[in-house]
Amino acid sequence: MKRVSTKFSLLLASSLAATPFHSCQSPENNADDTDQSSSQVKVDAFADLEILRYEVPGFDALNLQQKKLAYYLYEAALSGRDIIYDQRGKNNLTIRKTLEAIFNSPKTEKNGGEWAKFKEYAGRLWFSNGAHHHYSNDKFVPECSQTYFAGLVKACDPANLPLLDGETTQAFVDRITPILFNPKLDSKMVNLAEGIDHVAQSSNNFYEGVTQQEVEDFYAGFPHTGQDPEWGLNSKVIKVDGKLTEKVWKSGGMYGSAIDQMIFWLEKAIPLAENPQQQQALTLLSQYYQTGDLKIWDEYNKAWVQDTTGTIDFANGFIEVYNDAIGIKGSYEAVLSLKDLESTKRIKAIADEAQWFEDHSPLMPEHKKKEVKGISAKAITVIAEAGDAAPSTPIGINLPNSDWLRKDYGSKSVSLSNIVHAYNESSANSGFLEEFVGDTAKLHRMKKYGNLASDLHTDMHECIGHASGQINPGVGTTDKTLKSYASCLEEARADLVALYYILDPKLVEIGVMPSTEVGKAEYDSYMMNGLMTQLTRIKPGDQIEEAHMRNRALNAYWVYEKGKAENVISLEKNDGKTYVQINDYEKLRALFGDLLREIQRIKSEGDYEAGKKLVETYGVKVNPELHEEILARYAKLNLKPYKGFIQPRLTVVEENGEITDVKLEYPDDFYGQMLEYGKEYSFLPTVN
Repeated sequence: MKRVSTKFSLLLASSLAATPFHSCQSPENNADDTDQSSSQVKVDAFADLEILRYEVPGFDALNLQQKKLAYYLYEAALSGRDIIYDQRGKNNLTIRKTLEAIFNSPKTEKNGGEWAKFKEYAGRLWFSNGAHHHYSNDKFVPECSQTYFAGLVKACDPANLPLLDGETTQAFVDRITPILFNPKLDSKMVNLAEGIDHVAQSSNNFYEGVTQQEVEDFYAGFPHTGQDPEWGLNSKVIKVDGKLTEKVWKSGGMYGSAIDQMIFWLEKAIPLAENPQQQQALTLLSQYYQTGDLKIWDEYNKAWVQDTTGTIDFANGFIEVYNDAIGIKGSYEAVLSLKDLESTKRIKAIADEAQWFEDHSPLMPEHKKKEVKGISAKAITVIAEAGDAAPSTPIGINLPNSDWLRKDYGSKSVSLSNIVHAYNESSANSGFLEEFVGDTAKLHRMKKYGNLASDLHTDMHECIGHASGQINPGVGTTDKTLKSYASCLEEARADLVALYYILDPKLVEIGVMPSTEVGKAEYDSYMMNGLMTQLTRIKPGDQIEEAHMRNRALNAYWVYEKGKAENVISLEKNDGKTYVQINDYEKLRALFGDLLREIQRIKSEGDYEAGKKLVETYGVKVNPELHEEILARYAKLNLKPYKGFIQPRLTVVEENGEITDVKLEYPDDFYGQMLEYGKEYSFLPTVN
């Protein structure tokens, strides 16, 4: 799936700020049409980040069995927290445990300007699950002095520091200081620059001592029958005696001490399953973690997609591959949820018409599925998230990521309704739309329909976007054929499916939107974001590197360039400000269809060179003058470009050793939660 980015499917231009488990990411700071106060939603803000809180309506109405099931899955999810830190960089656990020692030390004086700088660094690291920005993947460093940092470390009890055997505190300071402060050391967690060794130049902990070509050759030797597991999804590749080998993430293997805790809680959850399919899925997930066998992971996914009646649901595993530049290794993440019955009606109405959408798509006939199977779609209320899904979360999910499993067994598409609601409340009356929309009528339409348009885009991106189309017989999976461009092109393809149909009267006919004015609002939002406003997330002089940003730029600039002859879209200046003007919505829709057809052809045929050309031509480069203008306009709004969430806390009530209730609490201290997690869920050594 891709989270709407493989956090379930990442996404969306207009709604974004998430595969692979496809997941879509958080919305951009576009104001919405609510007038509700956001004071209870916003918890904290620092650097370029804002911390929000979401509510979990419906939890108290669960019966005791469902609450206990949720609690055990909650513990299983958080037990894997250390894994995502280590996956994002082999020094991250050392850094995090050092920060925890400093914050927990009674000798730490938590005041003054230097402390404020250090505290901000800690907040950024906890938000990003490591020392690289959660979105740009660039390394960030503390703004406090190295001398101040050394003093903080030396004031700690050495027993609480992550020292190596026999290491003194001073030797530890000498070792860790460049790890924190040298921006050139492990400078990029995922490096997608053209013409480099993407494995060697990325500092994640998926590979060590190997090259991209060696990795590609290694996995080329695995079976490729068209119905194979996602080879390499759950392992680190290293070289032993000159030969490549895998360190599998499983009980008794790499990350085993954390995975054993996860298995413990999963085993407690199995007897409480709501139906046989859910019980089978939980049993297979436990077996997968015990063995590391990816064939069992496939069997788990088959059982998981068949569990459509349970109130409690979960995603737990090594799922999305965005943190791997060559799209093989899955990052640990977990999403625990309950069904949102009311909001499910909209996404289910779309899923019920999946075959109609496939039949009427602009794809080449040979690239369409003759029979769309088993799309289960619903809206969910998130109870808690962990790993790569927190604090920054997807807003939509489509799983499993395996194309053949989706084709033969179906998929689950979900919209995270309470997360979207929290984003909308936090963005109310932000002034964002007023600044970047130059047409009063369009501004009114976007305010009136913007939330619905964004929801529909997410629903279709996940539900029919990732599930559409098929790869030609004999063509390999996209990690083999499209390589470092696979994630970007898949997200672009799913976006285009949503964009093509959001202006279709079919959506009015099935009752999910009142008129095609909703589609026009989404077109205005998407083009504004892809051409201009997503640039607020990039530093001056940088190119676009993140897969979802590349996908939106690709889609927007391609249709802009192809529509120039007929003036379909124009960039217009007014009082020194640039605005996006759509002059013909139907012609724009046709262009979206043309691009969708081409990207599906690229995927179906495995056309690497064509995919590379599309991304590098339209999805990477930034106009520096426009970028400077957008940054200046955005700065005046005093908004944070990225948002994430503090998680609810589940606690049990016991009598005579038996659980009699499970309580859900809403913490309001992000730093306190991170320190609490560090005490309760640290199961891995600092070096793995």
